[in-house]
Amino acid sequence: MTKLTKIFVFFALLCTLPLGAQRPGIRISTVNGEAVLDQANLEYSVNWLSHEETGGRKTGTTGSHRVAGWIGEHFRSMGLKPLDGTYYHGFKTSAGSFARNVMGMIPGSREGELVVVMAHYDNLGMLDGTFYPGADSNASGVAALIEIGRMFARMKECGKSYSSTLLLVATDAKEHDMAGARALESWLSRKELTPTLVVNLDQLGCTLSPLHPDRPDYLMMLSEPTSGRRSSLISANEGLGLDLGFDYYGSQDFTRLFYRRICEQAVFLEKGIPAVMFTSGITLNNNKPRDKADTLDYRVLTLRVRLIFRYLAKIL
Repeated sequence: MTKLTKIFVFFALLCTLPLGAQRPGIRISTVNGEAVLDQANLEYSVNWLSHEETGGRKTGTTGSHRVAGWIGEHFRSMGLKPLDGTYYHGFKTSAGSFARNVMGMIPGSREGELVVVMAHYDNLGMLDGTFYPGADSNASGVAALIEIGRMFARMKECGKSYSSTLLLVATDAKEHDMAGARALESWLSRKELTPTLVVNLDQLGCTLSPLHPDRPDYLMMLSEPTSGRRSSLISANEGLGLDLGFDYYGSQDFTRLFYRRICEQAVFLEKGIPAVMFTSGITLNNNKPRDKADTLDYRVLTLRVRLIFRYLAKIL
């Protein structure tokens, strides 16, 4: 048995302890959660979500409803708690389409502390008989959301608790004026819940638009300088060494566009709620039939998911 194998066996055995039975002197760390992160799972999820059998995930279609059920089943199998007795929260778009957000949570120890992590699962669907897969936009974000849920579920199994409640949301109808994010904000408001931070995952899979030449292992976090906890991301990046950017390729205008106007965190920023966006940027494949699963870099996507998990573990 190699040294690395022994380490993973140790953490696996540690996680068999009953909840709350963390042994004195043994520290639960993010290594426990990261042990279940698998590049193959990310690749499978992106391939399935962007396959023709899901129809491009256009809001209100059979394919979209099938994807919502698939996400909800993942949340159930992880042990995430439903809200109001269900993972599915329906609403109608302004065009009259029926849509559903899919939500699951891991409760924290302090009442009133809530971090929301979301990714939209809808896409363009079929337009004039042409199939739009939406692999990077945004099957990649949904795949990341699921793996983040899986890792935090494992942390809970290992006896780790966090102060903040973690709410995972796969939003529908982003292509309908961000209706899913608006429905989520409205639902939270009715419940008198105000997130301390909203984290949006939108297009995480490509390496076609790097920040610097020869650095495909990059990630952008768009946020306010004082409210996005950038220092936590920099700290979480130690040992991973991803090439980090905190604006949109150095352009203030494009940073404002993507951060404050056309992506879902903008809905929460309008209400004064702190929010960040993780992205690998747009490419020439986005919103085109060639946005396919085989154009993504799954090794780098795995690194990005690992970093976002570590970042969240620091701020929860």
